[in-house]
Amino acid sequence: MTSKSVLAVGTLATACLATLAVGCSASSRPVAEPRTVIVRGVALAEPRVSPARYGAADLAFGLAVLDRWCAQEPQANIVLSPASLASGLGMTYLGAGGSTATAMARVMHLPPVSPALEAGLQSRMAGIHAVNGRGVTLTDADQLWTDPSLTTRSSFLNAIATGYGAGVGRVPLLTDPGKAASQINAVIAAATRGHITHLVSARSLSQIGWLLTDAIYLHARWASPFESSATYRARFTTASGRPVRAEYLSGGLFASASAGGWTAVSLPYQGGRLTMLAMLPAIANGAGPGGCQQPAPGALAALRTRLAASRARTGVALPKVSLSSSADLIGLLRRLGMGVAFGPEANFLGISPQAGSIGLIKQAATFRVDEQGTVATAATAVGVLPTAAEAAHHIVVFNRPYLMLVLDTSTGEPLFLARVANPDLH
Repeated sequence: MTSKSVLAVGTLATACLATLAVGCSASSRPVAEPRTVIVRGVALAEPRVSPARYGAADLAFGLAVLDRWCAQEPQANIVLSPASLASGLGMTYLGAGGSTATAMARVMHLPPVSPALEAGLQSRMAGIHAVNGRGVTLTDADQLWTDPSLTTRSSFLNAIATGYGAGVGRVPLLTDPGKAASQINAVIAAATRGHITHLVSARSLSQIGWLLTDAIYLHARWASPFESSATYRARFTTASGRPVRAEYLSGGLFASASAGGWTAVSLPYQGGRLTMLAMLPAIANGAGPGGCQQPAPGALAALRTRLAASRARTGVALPKVSLSSSADLIGLLRRLGMGVAFGPEANFLGISPQAGSIGLIKQAATFRVDEQGTVATAATAVGVLPTAAEAAHHIVVFNRPYLMLVLDTSTGEPLFLARVANPDLH
C-alpha cells in the first residue's frame, strides 16, 4: 500500500483525487493561525464563532447518542467519541441539502452549511490539535474514500479539506469491497496505533460509493499519577445489580463539586488543558443502580463552573477500566431525528450528482484508565450509497455505574465519553 501524501487545502483536493490510487491526507497540513483561516484558498478574518461553540454542540450531540445507546443496552459498558462522530458526520453534512441538511443540523446542533461554517470547523480542528503538549499526545485523521467510477464535486472536496483537513483516497468500494475494506482498515489501524483494526468489512461496504472516516488517538498522562501500591480490589455494584470485584485507583486531592443530583471529580492531565470529569449520580429513591442517568445540560454546566471555582479537595477511588465498543449507529440516529438522511428522500447532491442516502454509520472506540493516565482511540465511518443502489475533604467512591468525560477545558470539546456499567467486563 502506498504511503499517504501531504495535501494542501483548497482546489488541490481535486488534484489529490485525480492522482492517487489509494489514499492522500491533508490532516498533517499546517493549521491556520487562530486569527486567520483559509477558506477555498482565501484568507479570512477569524470567524465570529469560537471553537467553544462547536465543543458545546458536540457535547450535546454525544450525550444524546449516549442516552439512546444506554436505553438500548442498559447493562453494557459504552465508550464513544463525540468528537470523532461529529467529524465523520460533519463531513457528510457539508454535502447535504434541503430537509436532509435541516435534520442533520438539528440533531448535531450545527449552523447552516456556508463558508463561515467551514471557517468555524477549521477553528474547531485547530482547537482539537492544540491539546497536544507535555504528557498529552492526540492525533486526528479525516479521510474521504471514493470509488473510482463515481464523480465527486470539487466544491465538496474543498469544503472537507478546509473544515477538516480531510484527504482523499480512491479504493474499489463498488467492485471489490473486500480489498477496499482491507486498505481502509490498514489506515485506521495505523492512525489508532493498532487499537482499532477492523472498523469496516466487505459486507458493511456493500453498495457504498463514498466513505468518510475519522480516526482519533489520545494518550494522556495524569498530572499526578496514582501509586500502584495504593490500588486495591473491592466491590462494585453493576447495572444489573450484581456485585463484582473491581480494581480501584486510589488517592489524590482533586477538585470536586455537586449539582443536579450529580457529584463530579476533576482529574487533570499533564499540561493543564485536558481533564477527566468522573461523574457519579445520586441513587434515586427506589431506583436501582442501573438506570440510564446522565446530567441535564444545566447540571453539567453548573458542575463545570463549580469545579473551576471549587476549593474543596477530595480523594478518589476510581475503577481501573479497559473498555471497548463497536456499533452501527443508523437506527439510533434515526430515532434522534436524522431519519431523512437514510431514506429515499435523502439529499447529498453536494457530494455528487450520483449520491444517494447514508447506508453506513459505524463507530469503534477503546478507553483504558490506569495508574499512569488514559489511552483512548476511536474511529468513525460514514458511508454514502450511490443513487439506485463542594464538601469537606472526603473520598468519592465510584462503586456503581458512572460516567467519564474527557474534556478540553479551553474549548469544551468532548473527546471521549464513557459509561461504566461493569468494570469487570473487557
